[in-house]
Amino acid sequence: MNSNQIRQQFFDFFRSKGHEIVPSAPMVIKNDPTLMFTNAGMNQFKDIFLGNAPAKFKRVADTQKCLRVSGKHNDLEEVGVDTYHHTMFEMLGNWSFGDYFKKDAIAWAWELLTEVYKIDKDRLYVTVFEGSKDDNLDYDTDSYNYWKQFIAEDRIINGNKKDNFWEMGDTGPCGPCSEIHVDIRSDEERKKVDGKSLVNASHPHVIEIWNNVFMEFNRKADGSLEKLPAQHVDTGMGFERLCMVLQGKQSNYDSDIFQDIIKTISIRSRIDYKQSDAKTDIAMRVIADHLRAISFAIADGQLPSNNKAGYVIRRILRRAVRYGYSFLNFKEPFLCDLVPVLVAKMGDTFTELKSQEELIKKVIREEENSFLKTLGNGILRFDEYRKTLKGTIIDGKFAFELFDTYGFPIDLTDLLARENKLEVDMKVFEENLQEQKTRSRAAAAVDTDDWVVLNETTEEEFIGYDFLETDVQVAKYRKVKSKGKEQFQLVFDKTPFYAESGGQVGDTGVLENGNDKIFITDTKKENNLIIHFADKLPVKMEGSFKASVNTNKRLLTANNHSATHLLHAAMKQVLGKHVEQKGSLVNDEYLRFDFSHFAKVTDEEIEKIEAIVNEKIRENIAVEIKQMPIDDARKLGAMALFGEKYGDIVRVVTMDKNFSIELCGGTHVKATGQIGMFKITSESAIAAGVRRIEAITAVKAEEFFKNKLKLIAEVSALLKNPADLVKSVQQLSEQNNDLQKQVESLYREKAKSLKTELLAAATTQNGIRFIFQKVNLDSGAAIKDLCFELKQPDNTFIVLGAEVSGKPQLFVAVSDNLVKDKKLHAGNIVKELAKEINGGGGGQPFFATAGGTEAKGLEKALEAAKKFLN
Repeated sequence: MNSNQIRQQFFDFFRSKGHEIVPSAPMVIKNDPTLMFTNAGMNQFKDIFLGNAPAKFKRVADTQKCLRVSGKHNDLEEVGVDTYHHTMFEMLGNWSFGDYFKKDAIAWAWELLTEVYKIDKDRLYVTVFEGSKDDNLDYDTDSYNYWKQFIAEDRIINGNKKDNFWEMGDTGPCGPCSEIHVDIRSDEERKKVDGKSLVNASHPHVIEIWNNVFMEFNRKADGSLEKLPAQHVDTGMGFERLCMVLQGKQSNYDSDIFQDIIKTISIRSRIDYKQSDAKTDIAMRVIADHLRAISFAIADGQLPSNNKAGYVIRRILRRAVRYGYSFLNFKEPFLCDLVPVLVAKMGDTFTELKSQEELIKKVIREEENSFLKTLGNGILRFDEYRKTLKGTIIDGKFAFELFDTYGFPIDLTDLLARENKLEVDMKVFEENLQEQKTRSRAAAAVDTDDWVVLNETTEEEFIGYDFLETDVQVAKYRKVKSKGKEQFQLVFDKTPFYAESGGQVGDTGVLENGNDKIFITDTKKENNLIIHFADKLPVKMEGSFKASVNTNKRLLTANNHSATHLLHAAMKQVLGKHVEQKGSLVNDEYLRFDFSHFAKVTDEEIEKIEAIVNEKIRENIAVEIKQMPIDDARKLGAMALFGEKYGDIVRVVTMDKNFSIELCGGTHVKATGQIGMFKITSESAIAAGVRRIEAITAVKAEEFFKNKLKLIAEVSALLKNPADLVKSVQQLSEQNNDLQKQVESLYREKAKSLKTELLAAATTQNGIRFIFQKVNLDSGAAIKDLCFELKQPDNTFIVLGAEVSGKPQLFVAVSDNLVKDKKLHAGNIVKELAKEINGGGGGQPFFATAGGTEAKGLEKALEAAKKFLN
């Protein structure tokens, strides 16, 4: 069976058992502050387990896109080195929400594996939870009794809390689990060593294939367990491992899931897989795995960047590039060319790959080009450092600087060192790395107390579409501490406050009871709860409070959100139907809109877009908002965003059915006229194939035009109110350029006369002719020219100081032969001398500059230069 058939059989089996087959949730999580990525099949059902949301179906099954690279489930450094870890993987799962429990889950797991998939029963082992004294939990007798109906009791293994009590994180739903392991070793190996002894022993061929988790508890922040409202079943079977087993392979990467990609890599690199050495095999596995993680993340709307989820994706992408660069000799972009192979394999099941293929390729290509340039720059810096190195040990601080500041991987630094018969001080490198990690953890740490429940409420009602003020009761609250700041989070029985979602910021406002007034500083969602942030708690928590949203801020935010919809529709008209939203920010100050487009938006196109949006504003179109089944919304042509998960009932926002229809949960104006006016303030690129527009509306747009008109009036007054202002400014600019050229010419003439004086002042020491002088020349360009003229003879070392535009500057020039023979490096020298003028700088080995703030330090810098003559 191929992988697509294996996946389909799983669906067919559980459909026959009364399960609804549901689609995978996005791999990138947007409305859960505790997670950046879906790391387990149960993530999309967490609210159901916690009792925060009802279950539409009692029984469901799915395949879930998952990513594990950080935190508790950090598998990144093992990926590719072994044969069974992955970053992105599919998790097949079946779920029961308060319906069947251990008996049926165990029976169906056995039936599917042994009767449908025909796995040899003698190769299977199962584990059950042995209990835990720490948590006061007993042995899982029920699971043991159910299993012994199907499998010999000597194949039922007791498992400890580490292996057989599943927890999603430090807090949240959890429960005992029962794993199914399979032994795929050869018969000869099985005779030598009993497979039972290898279960959960990290053996690559005695592996867990399925885990049945019996969700019964919620782990609280204080470490205690509380019973969930109902018992649930959460099972997860690694799709890649299952395919390996059913296809008779010894490695996940030998299954048809990965082989098409690996074969393409092999052809491109002209290196045979499993025919060369282990390092090239590892590189091919790393690339095949990471390609999937990167592509699925981009398809879900997460672009590589320098922070949070975007940084994780960039880190995975760069790991793939450096393996290709180091071991497969890929010096040009190659990952982007593998995307069509992935799409051909998985695009029918995950259609987002097909629809986003061009964007995925362009984003990856740009990221590859950028990182390959980083690698090239890192190699140059290493070579410059090596030329000045005395001894054979590379300072670990320098290696860490390459890694941290320039993104140059430590393993490449180590490889370059060994090629030059040098050694990296890894102890110092690791010390610097650990210090950085400690700082990062401290900055990101959030200490969260358990909820203090005042009023039990099954569901918090949001009434903010219709009301901006209402009486509420505090249902529960808790204290959180982050970056040394203490805050409180409150949940009400109902709320008019909009929680941050879909790019729109959360509401602010006040909570009042008599003289007690609490400011709500933000509103966010967590596990389907609307959480209100405050710097302090009310004096008395019980009773009724008046909750009031900041009305002005909400209205201005609504202006910008509705304008975003008009902008999106106008861009499709002007730029083409390919334009799709890739991200947004909507607040009371401005709107930001990221979109797919492969060229700069021209000034003419921006004018057309603005004209269309402002025309729709003047038409004062009534904004129609309705809730309807998602299929009906799609029939209307409503735009949905990739990477967003929509329910069966959706909110449809229409601004002229022939112009803009979108699925949206945000707040909007009653009619477009309320927006007032619209003005685009900037357009830029943020990634390959993705651009960003920022714009303003209403009051901010009025202020913008008012300031522009004021500026024009001031300029006109300075120029004596000419009839043609533009022509006058052009003439003034031309006159200024002419004068600037005359000034530069005078400086160069002065530099020529200085050259004679400086040559006369030259001194020789240790065979080096040196000129260390302060010069009276207010032109950096002229001084640079002077340096290059003075250093022409061999064995010349120049250091000049000057005040340029009132600020001290240093100029260092070194003859080429001194760079080569004496290891003098102008860039390193000027960095050292710049300390005397309280500044910094750098440059090339033969010429470098530095600037500072302490002019009186110039003389000290010139004196300090003499130490480089020895």
